[in-house]
Amino acid sequence: MTLLSLHDVSVHFGSLEVLSHVNLEIAEDDFIGMIGPNGGGKTTLVRTLLKALPYTGEVRYGSALEENGIRRIGYLPQFTEIDRSFPISVQEVVLSGLQSRKRLFGRYATTDKQRVSELLHLCGIEALEHRPLGTLSGGEMQRTLLCRALISNPKLLILDEPTNFVDNRFEETLYALLRRLNHEMAILMVSHDLGTISSYVRTIVCVNRHVHRHNSNIITSEQLHNYHCPIQVITHGDVPHTVLARHKE
Repeated sequence: MTLLSLHDVSVHFGSLEVLSHVNLEIAEDDFIGMIGPNGGGKTTLVRTLLKALPYTGEVRYGSALEENGIRRIGYLPQFTEIDRSFPISVQEVVLSGLQSRKRLFGRYATTDKQRVSELLHLCGIEALEHRPLGTLSGGEMQRTLLCRALISNPKLLILDEPTNFVDNRFEETLYALLRRLNHEMAILMVSHDLGTISSYVRTIVCVNRHVHRHNSNIITSEQLHNYHCPIQVITHGDVPHTVLARHKE
């Protein structure tokens, strides 16, 4: 079943075309890794999927993704988009992921707060439930925002660079958690780390103004060249090194 589809979607910032004639579908069991160069339009595409900025073309939500005006989309934004000075606790941040439902049912229920505790425990930050937002480290903030994205039991989970500021131990836990969650929801994850995410995702989407979907988690250097997607691929070997493809720029 298709959860979300884009048909001939373009996005302009003034005279600059950031996304050009995008066609893309996300199905209910997808696990997509989105890659592309800085400034190529990845975050713009994410915001377009959320209908959070003007666009031309059509962004269509399926009935499983939007019902009675409530969108079943969980979103973990980039860390830089968060106002850490806002006077709010970790519990309140996570509960804010239920705001659309709150308009219908009023106050948060006891079961909502129990769900917060469960998610915080799942992400290893249960001791922070009543801590002010401004006292969190970068990794603690990312885990809090992940809980916020999950509390509404979304059908589509969108993660924009989720491993930023997260320590290596929780990064492994996060990927294992996402693999389990994929049995319940579609996942779209923006990342620069193609080498790691290719072990978990099933599909790769390259974004560099144009959008190209590869129905595999294996991307060759030839494909990256053809689609003007200059991603850095890092591998392990006897001698640590990084090889960068030649480019005119």
